[in-house]
Amino acid sequence: QVQLVESGGGVVQAGDSLTLSCTASGRTSSSYTMGWFRQAAGKERDFVAAISRSGYSTYYADSVKGRFTISRANAKNTVYLQMNNLKSEDTAVYYCAAKDGPVVTDSRFYDYWGQGTQVTVSS
Repeated sequence: QVQLVESGGGVVQAGDSLTLSCTASGRTSSSYTMGWFRQAAGKERDFVAAISRSGYSTYYADSVKGRFTISRANAKNTVYLQMNNLKSEDTAVYYCAAKDGPVVTDSRFYDYWGQGTQVTVSS
């Protein structure tokens, strides 16, 4: 089992950058595929990005491709989401999640979740 804690959220202006971190405790995060999801007010939770256990494979939602980068530092049990050129539509609570097995983009297959961190982008 693993516990996940996100950090790095905040209020920024459109065009700014922000980096989110997700630190795992318990079973080491290198055992898991990791993903980032987000949920805007009144909307469903959407896939943002995911990374394989090794870090060699990454996947992105079309809406963030080219602007966001997911990475991981297994020695630090931490996964990052670098967000550049932020837009107002990126405003949401961002969640880190972990699962066994290969990367998938469906949140239903992720077993462990953090508490979320708010990102607000003002235009």
